[in-house]
Amino acid sequence: MSTLDNKVIAVAGASGPAGQATLRRLAADGATVIGADIDQRRLDAAIAAVRVGVPGAKISGQVIDLLDPQEVHDWADHLEAEHGRVDGLFHLVGGWRGAKSFHESRIDDWDFLHDTVVRTLQHTSLAFQPALLRSEAGRFAMISASAAHKPTSGGAAYAAAKAATEAWTLAMANSFVKETTQADGVPTAAAVILVIKALLSPEMRAEKPEAKFTGYTATADLADTLADLWSRPAAELNGQHQWLTAR
Repeated sequence: MSTLDNKVIAVAGASGPAGQATLRRLAADGATVIGADIDQRRLDAAIAAVRVGVPGAKISGQVIDLLDPQEVHDWADHLEAEHGRVDGLFHLVGGWRGAKSFHESRIDDWDFLHDTVVRTLQHTSLAFQPALLRSEAGRFAMISASAAHKPTSGGAAYAAAKAATEAWTLAMANSFVKETTQADGVPTAAAVILVIKALLSPEMRAEKPEAKFTGYTATADLADTLADLWSRPAAELNGQHQWLTAR
């Protein structure tokens, strides 16, 4: 039996390259997967591709505006009521803005990233935290960037947004320790930060087959890492950074 058999896993940002690879990997391992995205057409295409590639896949999609906190809370409550539990939430919503220099950094770039990167993660983590605590093995994961640990002059807004999401996720990890129902205080849920330089999709590779893409993380490798989060105890994972690129 796969470690993902009978797991109920929600994926926010399901139609992006990382989301598509993750949907396929989770479904192939027997999980019940619910993908969410704001774009109905792209979400439908992502779900359909998994159903073709993984016969018998237990997968569905839901159009969700992650900037609407009530909508996200309702989604989390609905999934737990429908399936009896939620074992995982992967926040794969991305976005990037940058400038040529620090002086040319635009505050409206920060505003965009604050909503796209930070606020969406805040809403999903707050909505799903109680259900993940109630799961026997809850897992939350978000994708950060090496830029958060070594910001460049033109990447101030992006680095700051990623650093903010890391701090928020570490606070969630602390909640899993403080609010655990285990008598020994060992958490059953874990919040994990996966650190990449950039993602490499099959389309990018096909477009530039000779390019080296040094330090990039293939979306399939990212999906494998996410699926493997249930192969280790929560206490080993909770609050940890997993680097998928050189430090």
